Amino acid sequence: MIGDSTAWPFGKKSALLAIGVGGLIGGTLDLLQACLLFGWDIPLAIAGGLLGPKAEHGGVGTYVLGVLLHFFIALSAAAIYYTASRRLIFLKQHVLVCGLFFGATVDTVMNLIVLPLSALHARGPYELHDLIQGLLMHMVVIGLPIAFSVRRFSK
Repeated sequence: MIGDSTAWPFGKKSALLAIGVGGLIGGTLDLLQACLLFGWDIPLAIAGGLLGPKAEHGGVGTYVLGVLLHFFIALSAAAIYYTASRRLIFLKQHVLVCGLFFGATVDTVMNLIVLPLSALHARGPYELHDLIQGLLMHMVVIGLPIAFSVRRFSK
């Protein structure tokens, strides 16, 4: 039966499955679009958030660290959405709208809190075009996969 949660190959629905699928799909789409738009050295910039500007000249280890940090952030975002959906039932009922708003929230938190507090101390000024592009991309590639995953795979 298609609607039966036990028909899913991994067994019953669970928090880890919802968070894992949403975070990994969203993280993969986000990293791919960032690399296509800004170049394949984006993981070095992500690692720079922890290591500082010297990460720009890092090697394979720094690159892998950037990828791991990126997925840590994506999985953390999925965990936050999942946790909120336990109390705010509308997050699972209206996934399109809530996913888009969540993606916008993730982008805003990254720009206003995470990046300024990182070792890179990124504070702008930002170009309006870049802000809009980042907002729209995170709405689609982060917010929607996480919201749909939580609805599909959580209890």
